[in-house]
Amino acid sequence: MATRSGNRQQANSGGANTAAKPAMRKPVFIKVDQLKPGTTGHNLTVKIVNANTVLSKKPRNPSSLRVPARPQQNTRIAECLVGDETGSILLTARNDQVNLMKPDTTIILRNAKIDMFKGSMRLAVDKWGRIEVAEPAAFKVNEENNLSLVEYELVNAEE
Repeated sequence: MATRSGNRQQANSGGANTAAKPAMRKPVFIKVDQLKPGTTGHNLTVKIVNANTVLSKKPRNPSSLRVPARPQQNTRIAECLVGDETGSILLTARNDQVNLMKPDTTIILRNAKIDMFKGSMRLAVDKWGRIEVAEPAAFKVNEENNLSLVEYELVNAEE
């Protein structure tokens, strides 16, 4: 008679496919001028031109919360103009990301997405992405081609 744990061991060790792991893909880096509205999964190497803190707010009163969760921290949001030799765009940095945003710093954005804010594009990195400080890059940021200054309008296509 087989026990429950014995059945589990047979089920887990039975397949040859469980040992084979799919190979990791190399990240594909793009330039700022290739960004389009509503897209995700971008990898970029950009230089920070400037950073402005737009929101710094303390957390709500913890006694008003029903369930005690993780310790509350200040909410910080900064808008940073970042770019490369092809163009520039506004990056919305949140909380711990704000500490990395220093002018003339080169950063690598992984799994970044484009958010639309008042009809213009903003670059953002959420919890599924990563911001890393990199070695200083040799390029000069092209501030003339600012993608955040282009205003988009949502148009419904009729069928």
